[in-house]
Amino acid sequence: MATSTVSMKLLIDAQSKRVLFAEAGKDCVDFLFHILAMPVSNVISLLKKQGMVGSLANLCINNVSDDPRAICPNCNREMTRNVTYVVPPPLVGNKACDEGGFVKGVVTYMIMDNLEVKPMSTISSITLLNKFNVKDVGELEEKVVNLGMNEAVKLLKASLQSKNVLTDVFLKGK
Repeated sequence: MATSTVSMKLLIDAQSKRVLFAEAGKDCVDFLFHILAMPVSNVISLLKKQGMVGSLANLCINNVSDDPRAICPNCNREMTRNVTYVVPPPLVGNKACDEGGFVKGVVTYMIMDNLEVKPMSTISSITLLNKFNVKDVGELEEKVVNLGMNEAVKLLKASLQSKNVLTDVFLKGK
C-alpha cells in the first residue's frame, strides 16, 4: 500500500447508536482482509501490547532459521523442523499477473458491522435499511474513518470478542 492509512465511510443509525455498514474501496477491504488473515503468531505479538484477553497468548510463536543447530528462543531446543517455502506469483513487467489483493478494484464494497463484506449497490443499501427497520433516513449519519495500524489492532481485537466490530471500535471506542 502506498499510503499509511486507508479510509471507509460509516453509515450510523444515530437513534440506536450502531454502525449499519461501511462503504469502502479495494484498498480498505484488502487492508482489512490482510490484518484478519495474519498468522496467529503475529496476532499474538500485536495484541500483547494492547492487553490481550484469553489464552491465545499461551501458544508458542514459530521461529525460522537457516541453521538447524540454532536454538529456539521460546523452547530452547534445536530448530530442526522443516518448513515449506512458497514461491510468489510470477511477474509480468514489474506487476503481478493479476491486480493482486483479496478483491477486485472496480467495485465499491459494503462492510457490515460483523465484518462481512459484499459488493455494494443502491438496491442492497435500500434492502439493508429495510432490514434494519430504518424509518427516518434523517436519523442516519455519515462518518469517515481512517484506518492505520492502531485501528487495525483495535479491529483485530474486537473481531475476536464481538459480532459488532465496527460499532465497538468506532462508536464505543473499545
